Amino acid sequence: MKHLIYCGLLILLLSSCKEKLDPASFTNTKWELTALPGLTLPSTAKATLNIADSLRISGKSFCNSYGGQGEITDNKITVKNVFSTKMFCQETDAAERAYLHALNQVNSAKIADNKLYLLNGDKTLMVFSKTH
Repeated sequence: MKHLIYCGLLILLLSSCKEKLDPASFTNTKWELTALPGLTLPSTAKATLNIADSLRISGKSFCNSYGGQGEITDNKITVKNVFSTKMFCQETDAAERAYLHALNQVNSAKIADNKLYLLNGDKTLMVFSKTH
């Protein structure tokens, strides 16, 4: 029994070392995309991400508006139920498809130095700068 208690305490100690995702640090924030690794961003349009109460997301994906729902479970963040308008903008089409695809791949995030990093594991999918 004594060993079980020590093992339990050790597990709690080690799990507390991992940075926890706090929904409050994400809510009511606005971001502008600054990097989508592997892609040159269009100079004619911007992509934005707005995170409201209850982690509802919305924004502009270069040409179209989009929305969805963020969710934090077991210290992982995901974006679900992403929808968007369907206008075709030839000059931003590839970037828009890459942006929405990356958004659906997110399973982790971190905020540092007024930047939001959306990740899949350790791989950076997108980098945003905070706007006001």
